[in-house]
Amino acid sequence: MSITMTDKKIPCLDLKGQHQQIKHEIFKAFEKVYEKTAFTGGPFVEEFEKDFAEFCGTKYALGLNNGTTALHLAMLTLGIGAGDEVIVPANTFIATAWGPTHAGATPVFVDCTADTWEIDVTKIEEKITPRTKAIIGVHLYGQPFDIAGVEAICKKHNLKFIEDAAQAQGARYKGQNVGGFGEMATFSFYPGKNLGACGEGGGITTNNEAYAKKIQSLRSHGSVVRYYHDEVGYNYRMGGLEGASLTIKLKYLEGWNNRRRHIASRYLNEITNPAIKMQAQPEWADSVFHLFVVTTEDKNSLVKHLESNGIQPAYHYPVPCHMQKAYAHLGHKEGDFPNSEYLASHCLSLPMFAELSEEDVNHVIEVINKY
Repeated sequence: MSITMTDKKIPCLDLKGQHQQIKHEIFKAFEKVYEKTAFTGGPFVEEFEKDFAEFCGTKYALGLNNGTTALHLAMLTLGIGAGDEVIVPANTFIATAWGPTHAGATPVFVDCTADTWEIDVTKIEEKITPRTKAIIGVHLYGQPFDIAGVEAICKKHNLKFIEDAAQAQGARYKGQNVGGFGEMATFSFYPGKNLGACGEGGGITTNNEAYAKKIQSLRSHGSVVRYYHDEVGYNYRMGGLEGASLTIKLKYLEGWNNRRRHIASRYLNEITNPAIKMQAQPEWADSVFHLFVVTTEDKNSLVKHLESNGIQPAYHYPVPCHMQKAYAHLGHKEGDFPNSEYLASHCLSLPMFAELSEEDVNHVIEVINKY
């Protein structure tokens, strides 16, 4: 097969194909929302909550307006606030750290491993202080982290355990869907996620009834009975259109995830260029490959090679959390978390979405191997 293609560009992500498949179902669901004028919360959000709780294997799922507010409410529900510390990975999207920060707590960063790029369980305990209240593990790029390792540390030190599953809807740890392992799990339904709303969306899953009731109150102005406010609350409700679109998409999620797994399997097995390193896949982790991230020593050179051959990569994430200007007050310096820093400087994301054609996958593999 020649490396030459037409002028067609292969993007890192393209949502048009997915939405074209289900356009009529989505629009039909939107008509029902319009007929009931149930635009904020209401029956269409409740239907999604029921379906998503069943999907995750949890007792409760609470719909919210985005994944960042889910992290915020998780902290508040667990009583975390000013003076407290929460351990989070240095290698994650910044919203993981926003959760503790918005609650008034301090995020305490831990490096990732050199192979899985997930939180390094062996580095956690040295970061625990009398102020530590919780650990947030992130199922990064759609791959479950070492849940058993983090759970053991939480039990030993009496800490709360939260899963940040924003990128991992449908991922499995030892055969069980993520979302039900900790006190609670937070999700993002941003449009680009494996399960993405037509608009912004987020959620929390939990098996704890008291937590579920607390979240229901906090997301709706601290109110259980309308106009009676028992605590300071927020307007973090999910919209009816978003809930309706997620209910439709949830029916297709497993198929879309399996297609991503197929594409990832081809990348993992057929990209043989020794200059390219890929995320290690532990036997207990069944990823949904929200992203397919690789590293190489000269990232800029690889980017030019890909772009000159019609492939558009992306960057997740070029600056680790501890080096962000927003957290300069924490006093971190270059070299504090070397694995996270190396990844940020050397990583890029290859095209990964369920609608990629086999021809496109062939082209990506051939171009990478000829780099």
